Amino acid sequence: MHIHSKLPAVGTTIFTVMSRLATEHNAINLGQGFPDFPMSEELVTLVSEAMQKDFNQYAPMPGWIPLRESIAEKIEYLYQATVDPDTEITITPGGTYAIYSSLTTILQPGDEVIVFEPAYDSYIPNVEVNGAIAVKVNLVFPDYRIDWNAVRKAITPKTKALLINSPHNPTGSVISEKDIEQLRSIVKDTNIFIISDEVYEHLIFDKLPHQSILRYPDLLQRSFVCFSFGKVYNCTGWKLGYCVASAELTKEFRKVHQFNAFSCFTPTQVALAAFLKNKEAYLSLSSFMQEKKDYFKQLMQQTRFSMHESYGSYFICGSYERISDESDKDLAIRITKEAGVATIPVSAFYHNSKDDKVLRFCFSKKRETLETAVERLMKV
Repeated sequence: MHIHSKLPAVGTTIFTVMSRLATEHNAINLGQGFPDFPMSEELVTLVSEAMQKDFNQYAPMPGWIPLRESIAEKIEYLYQATVDPDTEITITPGGTYAIYSSLTTILQPGDEVIVFEPAYDSYIPNVEVNGAIAVKVNLVFPDYRIDWNAVRKAITPKTKALLINSPHNPTGSVISEKDIEQLRSIVKDTNIFIISDEVYEHLIFDKLPHQSILRYPDLLQRSFVCFSFGKVYNCTGWKLGYCVASAELTKEFRKVHQFNAFSCFTPTQVALAAFLKNKEAYLSLSSFMQEKKDYFKQLMQQTRFSMHESYGSYFICGSYERISDESDKDLAIRITKEAGVATIPVSAFYHNSKDDKVLRFCFSKKRETLETAVERLMKV
């Protein structure tokens, strides 16, 4: 038996490799984006109560309606946007699923999707498994900003969508209001869709406003905007998120969703419907995570890494020109084995493994974890 692979270029990802190495060498894992501290006890209690009250059967295909209503209230509060919870919000098993389903909803073989690199690792496979073509545009190193002139040059009659991500994984860069102006001018009077990955919506630093597509009605009408509860509430293993889109786009999105996951875990939906009423729980997240980012960056001054700035997400990047001229992958592997700290080489986020000699660190960890990691990195 032989399978004609839909993803012939895809093998074991660097994330699997580094996580396995971290386990083998008892290394501190600053590679994958997950916290090592407890999530909210209140939210855990609410999930337990939901299960005890027998909210254990299928939720409706679009999601638990009280949760969708709470999301709509939050969107109006944060972005002054009116979204219909019945026809414009769909609960999904994670943000990555929402992105995949959005692309699957719109793509036909031969379509083109503009993807910015370095890019979250699921984007290009999501495009290609649908028979479409990922057109890669590099963010400008070292601040990883968008070159909008390069975007204009990349657009062809086959361009079906632009895939944007802010706050950005892996670099921590964010989209500005000027970027939104450029995006508006590019898509105006076209049939280009926008897939907006906003899973780090509340993890944005230095009091910068999150430039959500939800703020802009003209952009929202052509967009699928994807979110993650796991990233917001530090419970990545829950794999629960949602997609916001116009009623017309949501109708097509749900056609894909209903024959894939169909429905998501009910008790967490019931719990989150209540927990979202507590505005402080999500409004305090940026300062909570920024404290970790700032502390880690301060600690890293004791090493020979040159840390970049991060304006959002779980991640911060660091250059190592004062340490070695090794490839970033080789250095990441050596540090895991010799120093006991796992990171991710940023070249892994480029299709051609573009190597700017940069590693990605995850700082969503306990203070003692960060302190121990830096003690080890000081020896590199």
